[in-house]
Parts: sequence; structure tokens; C-alpha cells
Amino acid sequence: MKRLSIILPAKNEAAALMALLPRLRDAQPEAEIIVVDDGSTDSTRDICASLGVRCLSSPYSMGNGAAIKRGARAASGDTLIFMDGDGQHDPADIARLLEKLEQGYDMVVGARDWGSQAGVGRGVANTVYNWLATCMTGHEVADLTSGFRAVRADKFREFLHLLPNGFSYPTTSTMAFFRSAYPVAYLPIKASQRVGKSHIKPIRDGIRFLLIIFKIATLYSPLKLFVPASALFFLLGCANYAWTFAHGGRLTNMSTLLWSAAVIVFLIGLISEQITALTYRRDA
Repeated sequence: MKRLSIILPAKNEAAALMALLPRLRDAQPEAEIIVVDDGSTDSTRDICASLGVRCLSSPYSMGNGAAIKRGARAASGDTLIFMDGDGQHDPADIARLLEKLEQGYDMVVGARDWGSQAGVGRGVANTVYNWLATCMTGHEVADLTSGFRAVRADKFREFLHLLPNGFSYPTTSTMAFFRSAYPVAYLPIKASQRVGKSHIKPIRDGIRFLLIIFKIATLYSPLKLFVPASALFFLLGCANYAWTFAHGGRLTNMSTLLWSAAVIVFLIGLISEQITALTYRRDA
């Protein structure tokens, strides 16, 4: 019989866990529940102990991704459920994710609608990520950054070394599954407003969100990003040369610089493509 492990990364989410864990136990009474305490300073550990839930505690905060990796290593289930510990995700949706997973998928992601996004800024950013990831992979990506997902444990553990310690583990794992031809499905869900204060910081995480865009490309196919950029520099060089030749009958340094940039960007993309291929190579 397959066993289910539910992993909840949590940092100072005691108030949410007090209400969430009993609901989780009622929804999945046979499942292994693991709360990964990411250096909390509240009563997270005491609440887990009082409710009979396994708690893995870190002496200091290592990040959401680090908590996910630690939980995945410790879990004994054949199937893993990842969900936030802040009360946003409905335990009743776990059964729906598992049902979809049994249809032949290796990962099923709970896709939030616009009303479930944490503010307009986050909604716009996630829309851009989804569009770019869809263009890169050729498959519809409904919610690239959702932390509510069901995965097959053996497949997920193949990519633990790729996962960052910070907040972008959903992006990394999703693109890794697509790259490795492991089927991914999306299931619409409603996410509630989180309990307590968000750990998102606008300036720090705004930069992080921009970096995610480049990570999407480098985790799947760098050439799909670098070739268009290279072509743009080449065309700008040609346009600049046409202008300067028509008005001065000469070739300027700017045209040469733009053409050189085109070659350099293309070569960087070619090298990145080879590095990406080596990253996913599995020894027989």
C-alpha cells in the first residue's frame, strides 16, 4: 500500500498550524504529517508536540526551499504533498490532487486563480512567469510558483540538488520536471488569505522575482532566451549600419559593438545549453 507524506514548511506559523493540523489529520488520517520548523521563535514545536505531529526543527532559518528539501529527505511516503503552513491551502483539496496524480502524472500543482493571488503585484508577476514558462516549455503552465503540489517522491528527490534554499523551489522543481519529460498537471484551487504576516519583502523579493525569470530559461533551454537576444543585437547592429552608411557612408564602432554583442550572447547561450544538459544527465 502506498503511503502519503504531507510536508509543511513553517516559520512562525503557530497560529495557523493550531487550526490547520487538526483539519489535515481529519482529511488524511493515514498520512504522515511533517512540519519543518524553519527556525521559528514562536510555539510551533509545542503545538506540533501537543497534536502528535512530527516536527523537524532548525536552530536558525535556512529558507523555505531548505525546509522543503529537509522534509523530502525525511518523508517515508511514496507520494509527497507540499503545502504552506500559513493556512492558505485547503486540506480537502489533497484528495483532488491525488486523484489527478493517479491519472499518470508525476506532479500535480494546485493552480490559484486571480482572486487567490496575494495582491495585484504578485498576480501580475505570476502571470508573467506563467506566460514565459509556457513559451519555454511548450506546455501550459497555469501557476508556476504555487507551493501546493503532489509529487512522486522518487522523481522529486532526483532534483533536490537543484533546489535553492530560498523561496523559488516551486519554479525550479516545475521546470526540472518538464525538462526531464515527467508529466505535470494543474488543478484549479482556491487559496485563502494567509493567517498572520507574510514573510515576503517587496524590495528583496522584487529582485528575486526578476531572477526567477532568468532561472526559468536556464532550467529548461537557455538558447530559447539567448538566441532571440542575440538576434536582436544583430538586427540593431544592421539597422545602425544602414543609418550611418546612408547618412555618412561609413561603418561606426556602434554597429561593430552590437554585432560583437550578438556573437557573445549567442556563445553564452550555447555554453549555458551544454551546462544545462550536463546538469540533468543521469549516470547509468
